[in-house]
Amino acid sequence: MPKTFPFPQDLLEAQVTLRETRAAYEEYARTLPWSAEPMPGWEGDKQLHSSYRSHKEDSPGYTEEQAPETVRFRARLLELSTAVSTHPFWDSVDVGDRVEARMALKHAHEPAEA
Repeated sequence: MPKTFPFPQDLLEAQVTLRETRAAYEEYARTLPWSAEPMPGWEGDKQLHSSYRSHKEDSPGYTEEQAPETVRFRARLLELSTAVSTHPFWDSVDVGDRVEARMALKHAHEPAEA
């Protein structure tokens, strides 16, 4: 049976916010051009024994709205990651149990198994 850890509420909330923010950023990033700066597209060589040929269309670069939004997301993710990883709670966990505790925190939002 896995160990349970007495996570403080602020750490649990920071972890949930981190997970939600990362998911929102990943969803947003899927809408972005492949390059932040305007770049010409390219086509690679045909792969041996295959008709596959890698390629990218021209990238218009990020818009005036996309660039600062990306910076905002990344700053928020750094802030939340730092808050979770440097929380004083970790000092109360035995060094040998910290990886297990960190994994437990990542799944603490999930419903308990019956």
